[in-house]
Amino acid sequence: MLKTTAVTMQFGGLTAVSDFSIEVRPHEIVGLIGPNGAGKTTVFNMITGVYVPTHGTIFLDGVNITGKQPHVITTAGIARTFQNIRLFHTMTVLENIMVAGTLRENPHFFESVLHIPTYRAKEKKALKAAISLLESVGLMQNAHDRAVSLPYGKQRRLEIIRALATNPSVLLLDEPAAGMNPQESYELMDFIVHIRDQFSISVLLIEHHMQVVMGICDRLYVLDYGITIAEGTPAEIQHNQKVIDAYLGVE
Repeated sequence: MLKTTAVTMQFGGLTAVSDFSIEVRPHEIVGLIGPNGAGKTTVFNMITGVYVPTHGTIFLDGVNITGKQPHVITTAGIARTFQNIRLFHTMTVLENIMVAGTLRENPHFFESVLHIPTYRAKEKKALKAAISLLESVGLMQNAHDRAVSLPYGKQRRLEIIRALATNPSVLLLDEPAAGMNPQESYELMDFIVHIRDQFSISVLLIEHHMQVVMGICDRLYVLDYGITIAEGTPAEIQHNQKVIDAYLGVE
């Protein structure tokens, strides 16, 4: 579903990511891990069009999306969340989902201003889709709550659901367990596996919470100073000496 070939990101004389290649297969959960500053979020920013790679190529289902605008990449089928929750806090849960759903309906500016019948039809369709999505993930009881009023764990979940509203084939999660307590982390693990199965998507996630990573990922890639130092199953990565040295240091 998602493939990068030797992507490199340079900022002046600094190389943040060097020759990074990854493959995310259909229905797979892949983890991208590494110490702070290793270049993980830079990889996400290149994949989603925030940065244009200095070198290399990015493919989504065989189509070259390198250098495309973020909204084009989202429409093509890649959605993401962020390290810091970026909800529309003054909107309700339902409105947050509907905003993301309008990406597929693409209402014309004058349709939205004049509220002509075609716009109302698109809005009705977006509402129906948002309600269906909230029901499928068990958040319908919070539909009319303001996003800012939700507990932290539910805000994280809402951000993931909002990304799902764009109907992606690949979902990128940037530290979804950040700030969660152990119980919330366990629930998040179940939730990610549930949405992978229910929506038949692939998931690429950045995460420092090793219990989450080792518990749900099929394969892992490890970055250190922008360079891939290991790739393999969770069991292989746990026993990889380069990974251990990168996290714990060497004499």
